[in-house]
Amino acid sequence: MSGHTENEIVIAAPLDLVWDMTNDLENWPRLFSEYAAVDVMERDGERTTFRLTMKPDENGKVWSWVSERTTDRPGRTVRARRVEPGPFQHMDIRWEYSEVPGGTRMHWTQDFAMRPDAPVDDAWMTDNINRNSKVQMALIRDRIEQRDRESRSAAVPAN
Repeated sequence: MSGHTENEIVIAAPLDLVWDMTNDLENWPRLFSEYAAVDVMERDGERTTFRLTMKPDENGKVWSWVSERTTDRPGRTVRARRVEPGPFQHMDIRWEYSEVPGGTRMHWTQDFAMRPDAPVDDAWMTDNINRNSKVQMALIRDRIEQRDRESRSAAVPAN
């Protein structure tokens, strides 16, 4: 068995702003509520290798792993995978962006499998990812829409 999730949200902001903010890895601790740090290890063209460190969980454990992320701006997609999979046999993520009426649709697909000795199984992780993706996407939406409002109001000349 393996896990598969798909989650999406419409952000009332231009695609360029959504793309730029969600692909600014160093800013992720301010964009997501769960990340404490992002340390970029290597950049090679559109591929970035980085260490992602989460804030402590409810038991005080800090999770950290290395991921690789490859952006395709013309194709409006990002592919990512865990290089250090930890409790996962594999974790592959695809981000897709599209312009829709009212803004930008951001769609996340995650395909994974838990290791047999992991503390949770695929079904538990699927539920966890689905729950958490909705929370994180709403935060991202709110932060990007706030930035868009601020930039629009700054661009309006005062009378």
